[in-house]
Amino acid sequence: MSLESDIKKMVESVGLGLYDIGIVNENENTIYRVSVTAPGGVSLDQCANLSHLISPLLDITVPVSGDYRLEVSSPGIERRLKSIEHFVQSIGEKVSVTTIEKEKIEGELIAANSENMTIKTKEDGDKSVPFRSINKAKTYFEW
Repeated sequence: MSLESDIKKMVESVGLGLYDIGIVNENENTIYRVSVTAPGGVSLDQCANLSHLISPLLDITVPVSGDYRLEVSSPGIERRLKSIEHFVQSIGEKVSVTTIEKEKIEGELIAANSENMTIKTKEDGDKSVPFRSINKAKTYFEW
């Protein structure tokens, strides 16, 4: 089994969903980031509990070379969309997409399937965007 599948099982065992796992460098620190979701949001206590469950696993299967910090958190209201599942989970939210051709599309995500997504834009109405043409995508919140 892979480390990611082991972490996913731990996440699901406490009633949460695994959103993403990533390694980031911030201020010369390496962070092994585990993002989790739940209907209604994720509490700080849930993140702390999951961190205590995952930590011994990372002592056995070290995810990165050198020093790192484990961070367990919600992906937040503004988050990167990388997988089709991320898009499906974000239907009804505002998204910003940049295509490979550098076109920027913003609006409400109204549909997503295995081939493409549909964004309701102010300028063009419903716009279908194939997943293969996406360079970068994220949700955003209008403050």
